[in-house]
Amino acid sequence: MELDSAAVLENGGKQLLNGGAELLSNGAGGSPGGEGSSGPGSPASGGEVAGGQEGTAAGGELMKKPAGPLTKRVRKLSRSNSKDGVLGVAGTPNFVAPHRKWKNSRRSRNGYGRGLPKKGGAGGKGVWGKPGSEEVYYELDEDPNDPNLHIDAYNSSHNVELKEIVPQPTEAEVAKKLETIILEYFEHGDTREVADALDELLPPGLKPLVTKTFVSVALEHKQSQRELTSVLMSDLYGRIVTREDICAGFDLLLANLADIMLDTPDAPHLLGNFIARAVADDCIPPKYAYQSEREDLDRHGQAALVRATTLLSMHDGWGQLDNVWGVGGALRPVQTITQQMSYLLQEYLLSRDLSEAQRSIKELEVPHFHHELIYEAIIMTLEAFNESTEVAICELFRTLDSTCIVTPEQMEQGFRRVYEDMTDIVLDIPLAYSILDRFIQRCQRAGSFMSEALIKDIPTRGRKRFVSEGDGGLIKQVNFQRDF
Repeated sequence: MELDSAAVLENGGKQLLNGGAELLSNGAGGSPGGEGSSGPGSPASGGEVAGGQEGTAAGGELMKKPAGPLTKRVRKLSRSNSKDGVLGVAGTPNFVAPHRKWKNSRRSRNGYGRGLPKKGGAGGKGVWGKPGSEEVYYELDEDPNDPNLHIDAYNSSHNVELKEIVPQPTEAEVAKKLETIILEYFEHGDTREVADALDELLPPGLKPLVTKTFVSVALEHKQSQRELTSVLMSDLYGRIVTREDICAGFDLLLANLADIMLDTPDAPHLLGNFIARAVADDCIPPKYAYQSEREDLDRHGQAALVRATTLLSMHDGWGQLDNVWGVGGALRPVQTITQQMSYLLQEYLLSRDLSEAQRSIKELEVPHFHHELIYEAIIMTLEAFNESTEVAICELFRTLDSTCIVTPEQMEQGFRRVYEDMTDIVLDIPLAYSILDRFIQRCQRAGSFMSEALIKDIPTRGRKRFVSEGDGGLIKQVNFQRDF
């Protein structure tokens, strides 16, 4: 059996080689019978070539291929792509060995499956599938047991009716936006812009937050911002908030006064000023301020109402409550600011309290006008002609410079104003030059708040000569007679 199978394989191989030789002879020279006709793949059918026709002899007869076994070189078949034509190189047909036909086949090699790509080419790990596949557009059926399912709407054939739902902001969100509005108002001071912003923002039930938020923010600022807040509350009354809303806002402040005092210790005093100003502006009734014996308030809330009652009970009337916060910044005339600075310096010279002087200077809120304070202080020193006054003013200047309340530019500007006016000052104070020189030397020893250029530019009074020094002290004889 082994010999027979070997013989069969050998015969099959020889037949395969003979068939390949016949194909080569037919493609190169013509028909297998040796006739002169040329096949479709023959180059002779295409016309002439250089040097004569291929496959013909000198006498015009066809040249036949010698019959015989092929050499081993014939077995080296040329490899070509499947994109090439039917014929190979030099007109030979493409040939693939039978045992290599399955190499590029997409058929399953394990004997299972239909030989098609998985899911039509859209399968694999981490892919969504081809467009239109059931994995993407598969819709679940409505579950009748779902508590959110409306059976009538689900079974109805009418269109779905949509209703607009406006979400209501929470109290914390409204308070945060109100704080932003009041801080912007401190910059521009336009009450109409604030009213327009509140029209779009404020829900009807949260209007008491306007008074609470605005006053709470103003308590942490200066007198000028508190004056602006009182003006704003008066302008919003009747348009945005009512009398009941303002009273409800003050109730919230009185109830939380203990927490507010953690940041603002004098909150009861300031809140009492706000309540008295609101009564004077006719925003709340006067009886609200006279309820200092309310049981629902603690001692801090009662103290705030007592402060408001005291301001309303003053004999000057409610007209003076318009200036309960003072007039801040550039709204005051220069003469008023100068007078307040003079009173401030006089109080300091009597008490020698530096902290109180610093607080009073800050409450003036005129950092651009501090050179007037320096000028007035130096003039007081020259007029006093007292060493204790010089020491006190020098200590005040050193403290104002170290705490950055007065800038070096304002300090230098105040000194130079005195330098420029010395010719007029000496008319009232004959010893002004010597006193100023002694005071500047004291300031130079006390600290470095005076620049070298400022010390170098100290004015000096020229010495007046009654007798010519070049004449040996003799008085010249002057003839007042006029020659005619």
